[in-house]
Amino acid sequence: MKTLLIKNVKHLVTCDTDDRVLNGVNVLVQDGIIVRIGQEDMTADDMIDASHMVMYPGLINTHHHLYQTFSRNLPQVQNMELFPWLKTLYEIWKNVNENVAYYSSLTGMGELLKNGCTTCLDHHYVFPKGHNKGILDAQFAAADALGIRFHATRGSMDLSVKDGGLPPDSVVQTVDEILSDCEEAVKKFHDPDPYAMHQVALAPCSPFSVSGELLRESAKLARRLKVRLHTHLAETKDEENFTLSHFHMRPLEYMESLGWTGDDVWYAHGIHFTDEELKYLTRTKTGVAHCPISNMKLSSGIAKIPQMLELGVPVGLAVDGSASNDGSNLLEEMRVAYLLHRLNSSNQAPGGYDILKMATAGSASLLGREKLGRIAPGMAADFFLVDLNRLELVGAQFDVTSMLCTVGLKSSVDYTVVNGNVVVKEGKLTGIDEEKVTEEANALVTDYLNQP
Repeated sequence: MKTLLIKNVKHLVTCDTDDRVLNGVNVLVQDGIIVRIGQEDMTADDMIDASHMVMYPGLINTHHHLYQTFSRNLPQVQNMELFPWLKTLYEIWKNVNENVAYYSSLTGMGELLKNGCTTCLDHHYVFPKGHNKGILDAQFAAADALGIRFHATRGSMDLSVKDGGLPPDSVVQTVDEILSDCEEAVKKFHDPDPYAMHQVALAPCSPFSVSGELLRESAKLARRLKVRLHTHLAETKDEENFTLSHFHMRPLEYMESLGWTGDDVWYAHGIHFTDEELKYLTRTKTGVAHCPISNMKLSSGIAKIPQMLELGVPVGLAVDGSASNDGSNLLEEMRVAYLLHRLNSSNQAPGGYDILKMATAGSASLLGREKLGRIAPGMAADFFLVDLNRLELVGAQFDVTSMLCTVGLKSSVDYTVVNGNVVVKEGKLTGIDEEKVTEEANALVTDYLNQP
């Protein structure tokens, strides 16, 4: 039995259903689960003095492409929108292998952890020929080294350029190959336990990169295996024009016709939904992963998040891929989301605390994780701590529920705890040698980008 005590927490932002903020409390963790919160004395094997700290639920990233960490900030794509951006970068991504997947995952998830994120969902859909088996293994190995809670998706593409899609032939598979690999990935890695560290979802890439057959059969397989479904949708007007010209349906109508709506489905982006489509998402409990920085970077548009929240559409937050962000910092994503919607929607915009809940409890709901996203007895011990005694937070402590969005955090959090384990201590990762990994990753990036 392993115990951890977070002692005398100055402010505890629970994000619970009553939106409680508790002051001067102790939090006892046992075997990865929060077991007690109160002001009485408690003892444990290990202790963190939080008398000057704010404690928040761990942030949950609901959409990423970790392999893109090795192709960010490239000058040739800085002014492109989605379709030409993808076509250019596929010529780099076709060289992804297990080593690239491992080190890009260490880099991206390490950055997430240092900024308070405790659960990462990655949408990996690029499987070059000969590498369809080992990439998810590499990602889970990286997650375990860091100690982060990891949701992999077995993504897929079956339409290459010759079929009217965007990717090269070398990174697509047949429907039968994809379904076989998907089933194998779920059996190998997916843990249905409410406190699981490893889970898997099925995630064909997008309506313009996969066939209707693949979407339909993936939905059937996911429901047979009892896992969730994820894809990109309503990200750009180009995508909308694609589905209208090819299928005579708008993107959401097309996905609905293939079994891709319901409380086990969430879409990345969801920018170009109509008001009627938002009502349909509400009725079916189909979710949306909001990716504001990526949406801005690629000039894709602004998602109707105020309307979604008002209607009750399930909404979580995400950083998206590092090649369109160009980072893995969910705290930064929160502040940008807050400011973007203030600019676009004025007093109809979500407040800072609303954005925090979107990145915690909201994101947990998209992933079907009832034991994540809040701080309360019985919940998973996933949280982070920020010391208020730092220069950049002087005068910021009067509303700690909104502080991370209104003021923001300009450096790493002080502690991140996942499953009861301290994975970031005093701003540094505890599971890996950051300097060594940085040196090895930089050398690998150079070799990767120089391949023909």
